[in-house]
Formats: sequence, C-alpha cells, structure tokens
Amino acid sequence: MKNIKLFETIKVLDGVPFYLDFHEKRLNKARQDLLGFNDSLELKKKLKPPSKGLYKTRIIYTQGIEKIEYLPYKKRDLKSFKLIKSNISYSYKFLDREELNYLFSLREEADDIIIIKNGLITDTFFANLAFFDGSDWLTPQIPLLKGTTRERLLKDKFIIEANLRVKDLKRIKKIAIMNSMLGFYQVPEMKIW
Repeated sequence: MKNIKLFETIKVLDGVPFYLDFHEKRLNKARQDLLGFNDSLELKKKLKPPSKGLYKTRIIYTQGIEKIEYLPYKKRDLKSFKLIKSNISYSYKFLDREELNYLFSLREEADDIIIIKNGLITDTFFANLAFFDGSDWLTPQIPLLKGTTRERLLKDKFIIEANLRVKDLKRIKKIAIMNSMLGFYQVPEMKIW
C-alpha cells in the first residue's frame, strides 16, 4: 500500500477554500488507514489559491502533499444517468481511478452513471447521491466513498442514510448529487435507465 497516491478536491471561490476541516479529516484518516502515518497535515498552511474566480483545487498526497493544482471550474450539465452494476471498491480517493473510468465509459448516451453494488445504489462517477421520497432526502447508507459534503449534510441532519435499491427509484420525487464543488445540487430532470 505504500505506493498508492490519493487526492482531495476542495472548492475555492475568490481565494477562500470551503470546508477545510472536513477535507483535512478525510485526508488524515486515509493517510493513517492506508499508509500508517499518525501525524496530521494541515491544508490551510499549504494552500495559496488565486484570489479571483472559482477553482477546483486538487491536492495529491501520500506521506505529504506532493502537488496542488488550481483548475478553473465549470459545472457539468447532468440530465441522465445509466445504472451500472459493479463490485468496485473505492472507499478512499485514490488517484488511480481506472476502474471508475471504465464504468463511466459504459454510460452510452447518459451524462453519468449510478453504480449499483450488491443490489444497492451507491454513487455516481464523481458524486454522492440523495433521493427525495416526498418527506426526506435519503442518501445511500453504503456509498462507494464517504464524500465531505455528504458527511457535512448527515451531521446537519439535512439527509438521512437508507439502503436503496433500484426498485425504490419508483417512489423518488427528486434526485440530487453532492460533492465538494457542487455542494448539494438537485438535478432538474431525472432520467435514469
């Protein structure tokens, strides 16, 4: 496991990084769980983002931070999702996303995929999911990756965990995707096949 590389994605708007505490917690947990490092990296001291504009800040790390990239961000237009079954394991933000990229390549005309693992809905290619059933926003209890926005919204009790199967989509009124760049984004049209 010592040769693995991980990354963290942080939203930066006009020089201000969002929710650094959640990102630091996940980054340091991954370093401890996978690499055996018990010290903590502090991201605030390492970031020097541009002062104007919206950026996707990508931090590549192992023992320490290896690279920080500030990439101008443009939101993807998502209207459709294809259901893809897989036994993929992606519980940490590995830099090697070859298996995820392969699943994404199976989307055909869809804008993104929804990954089904062990009969349960998990995540999209790049985001966690939430489904509104008419009274609550439900998020998969077993996601592929515990995203920082998902963790924050669970802590705030805005979303609740549930085991969701494909058959449950019949009762869903709205769908939302969550990640550090989008926050909580309700998809305007819900086309899933």
